[in-house]
Amino acid sequence: MIYDYDVTLENGDTYSMSKYRGHPLVIVNTATKCGFAPQFKQLESLYEQFKDQGLVVLGFPSNQFKQELADGQAAAEACRLTYGVSFPMHSMTIVNGEEADPLFNELKHDAPGVLGEAIKWNFCKFLVDADGHVVERFAPKTNPNKMIPSIEKLLK
Repeated sequence: MIYDYDVTLENGDTYSMSKYRGHPLVIVNTATKCGFAPQFKQLESLYEQFKDQGLVVLGFPSNQFKQELADGQAAAEACRLTYGVSFPMHSMTIVNGEEADPLFNELKHDAPGVLGEAIKWNFCKFLVDADGHVVERFAPKTNPNKMIPSIEKLLK
């Protein structure tokens, strides 16, 4: 369950994912220099549209695909300035391999993609229900707006 993990915000503060117990989540590995970076606008739009109903979007910058800035703080600042992101952004995160963040190992295990568990690119999106269970994985190329029907199901 995702509530078993601690994560670190871009400013270095660490917290338990149990903070989001009772909230549906969209968790996404991000990269500001990726061709999919315009998805930040749609992710922010989802957050704004559904946050009053409990949805939280969480961004985890990753340089695993060599398309991110030097650190999580620089990435978060770029997201705020360029795309108006107001949802929580985290420190630089490894999403694949032996050093992968445990949260991402759980996400990948619970919702493997068409080619297996590995995250193939930036902007892989995981939808988590209010009980902390991963319910769906969306491909990097999937426009976040296509997640709306699934999000609405979780909010009912």
